[in-house]
Amino acid sequence: MRNLKLTPALVLGILALAAAIPMAFGVSLPTVGGAAALVALTGLLVEPGQARYHGMRGQLGQVGGANVEQEYKKVQQDLKDVGDQLKQFAEQSQADLKQHRQLSEESKEKVDQLLTTQGELNARLEAAEQAMANNRGGAPASILTMGARVAQSEEFTTRAAQLAQGGRGSFSVGVQQALTTAEAGGELSQPERVPGMVTPPQQRLFLRDLLNWGDTASNSVEFVRETGFTNAADVVSENPSAGKPESSIQFEMAQASVATIAHWIPASRQVLSDAGMLQSYIDGRLRYGLKLKEEAQLLKGSGVGLNINGLYTQASQYANPGVTVSDDSMIDRLRIAMLQVQLAEYAADGIVLNPIDWTSIELTKDSQGRYIWANPNAVNGPTLWGMPVVATQSLDQDEFMTGAFQMAAQGWDREDTTVTVSTEDRDNFIKNMVTILCEERVALTVYRPEAFVKGDFTIGSSGA
Repeated sequence: MRNLKLTPALVLGILALAAAIPMAFGVSLPTVGGAAALVALTGLLVEPGQARYHGMRGQLGQVGGANVEQEYKKVQQDLKDVGDQLKQFAEQSQADLKQHRQLSEESKEKVDQLLTTQGELNARLEAAEQAMANNRGGAPASILTMGARVAQSEEFTTRAAQLAQGGRGSFSVGVQQALTTAEAGGELSQPERVPGMVTPPQQRLFLRDLLNWGDTASNSVEFVRETGFTNAADVVSENPSAGKPESSIQFEMAQASVATIAHWIPASRQVLSDAGMLQSYIDGRLRYGLKLKEEAQLLKGSGVGLNINGLYTQASQYANPGVTVSDDSMIDRLRIAMLQVQLAEYAADGIVLNPIDWTSIELTKDSQGRYIWANPNAVNGPTLWGMPVVATQSLDQDEFMTGAFQMAAQGWDREDTTVTVSTEDRDNFIKNMVTILCEERVALTVYRPEAFVKGDFTIGSSGA
């Protein structure tokens, strides 16, 4: 009874037959008891069909998804036909009961046959449903081993119990499709799938962190910048006859336009709906690509057209103010550049290098082979002369820059980084595609270009 599926048609048939039992067999049974007895009888009739469930499930597991669906639809139609016939017998039996007529022997045999057929069809339907679920789950259909095919066969199900109780006889099971060795599976042996995605390495971005950032509600930022200062301050008497000395400061109006940085990719709407992880991964990669371009613009934007006027573009050229250095090295040159920033009345608070140059500095040794910068066994942060070092490929090898990032410049966010997914781009709607757009709007103002110094490490260049 656990495997019996009571359809509405079958319930009508059972109740009708339960009511017909007293007249058909001359047995006096309470109405409820008669129905219960007949339900138990139908359970026995269905049981042979259910016993073949495991065998059919094993067979269905080996066919393709299309064949399983055809079997599923055919069994559904057969079940409907059987249910319709049982309903007709139920209606006829009810009419006969009203006329005090007994159920004919032919009708009883037909009902028994229909109930048995329905039980077998229910078993086939359940096996088909299980096979379809396996196919939808993406698990490849596997060929059963010899032992598994014997254990799931119909012959084993019907004969094993008899043999276990001392019965005699034998049975045979066809195992033509069984695997005898792992290599026999050929292409059916599926490779192991590593969960998730292996992401490419990402460059660490720190240049944005060196700057102060503010928000703007306009498409450009105007500011007044000092271009010259003559300091005439001096010690004077209580009542100077010529008056007190006059200093002068020159200013100019400058403007920094807000630049839009954006990119997009097309994607399938179904793929993003079925794999939420994929959409979040794409969002992250688009944001990362945007930050790469932002860093390049903040450093080396040309200022022409829509480009940001970058820090490196506006920085003053390295020039040794007169410091005598023997055996000029990369570390020496950076320290002199910091001095140059200090002479512009600002204090350097950061250094930007190419990763190759920064590695060369870290590997610098003295005449005895000892590392100058730090002990490799210790934990050392990226700092030099007490300043944080930003190693970025946005600078070419042999280039460097230092300056007062916090005081002499400022970044502006017009629109924070956003990711937009739209189906209304071109013919996306009819193609089930989406467009994923990532963009931001930023600006950069440099209040004192002299507070940034750029140069290269080529020995013999300016200031060597």
